[in-house]
Amino acid sequence: MCNPPASNTFWVCPRGALGRTAAGDTLAAVSFDQLRYFVAVAEEGNIGRAARRLCICQPPLSRQIQQLETELGTRLFDRTPRGVRLLPSGVRLLPIARDILERVAAARRALDEGPARASAPPGSAGVGD
Repeated sequence: MCNPPASNTFWVCPRGALGRTAAGDTLAAVSFDQLRYFVAVAEEGNIGRAARRLCICQPPLSRQIQQLETELGTRLFDRTPRGVRLLPSGVRLLPIARDILERVAAARRALDEGPARASAPPGSAGVGD
């Protein structure tokens, strides 16, 4: 069992397991922004178009993708003069990244639906309960 850092990062095993790994697996800290950037680059097939879609500059986006690849210990994209192409590791990561981002968005929506209950201490009852 791993103890993830208290930040906007999560632990991901290179073999796709989250949180719990078999002995010997190396864990990497990956930010939600890096996953969001990875998905945008994968969907656009071009770092410049992905940067425009994300409303960020191209050099920081490229650096974040390179940092993600370093953290995971594998290349995710093949860079070509006309853009990028997912490598097999990127193809495997894409549905996992989309799922993680959707789950985070669903959690945010669920918390937004009941702000009064979300701010109440555990075990407390509200008026009318």
